[in-house]
Amino acid sequence: MPASPLPRLRQICLALPNATEVEAWGEPTFRCGKIFAMYASGANHHGGGRDAVWLKAAPGNQAYMVRSDPDRFFVPPYVGPAGWIGVRLDKRPPWKEITALVEESWRLIAPKKLVAAHAASHAAAPSAKPRRGATPRGSRSAAPKRSPRPRSR
Repeated sequence: MPASPLPRLRQICLALPNATEVEAWGEPTFRCGKIFAMYASGANHHGGGRDAVWLKAAPGNQAYMVRSDPDRFFVPPYVGPAGWIGVRLDKRPPWKEITALVEESWRLIAPKKLVAAHAASHAAAPSAKPRRGATPRGSRSAAPKRSPRPRSR
């Protein structure tokens, strides 16, 4: 039997600012004031035999995602009519994509000031790998600057 995806999902959700876990309807939910992610176990009627997470999606994304990959995305019961998306977590889920979707759901739910502070703290963090050929901010390149060519009349 494959390992439960819940520990990894929990780690992703609880890494977000002010995120908490609350059990509701017999399943873990993740909140920042309001729910931004709900785990649906495959063993529970909510999961329909497959482990999944339900996430708030930006307007229009639900239909696009379900159309683009119906084996991975679905319209979940109860919250689906409000635009939420179900993401199946069985069959080797792409965790980088799951992380991005969870973060987007959190941004849609979290207070705007908290979202702005989180974005600012991530923008201020220096990148681990500078781009090739890039010079550090504020430094000058080694190549001398050329003066502009005079225009001919």
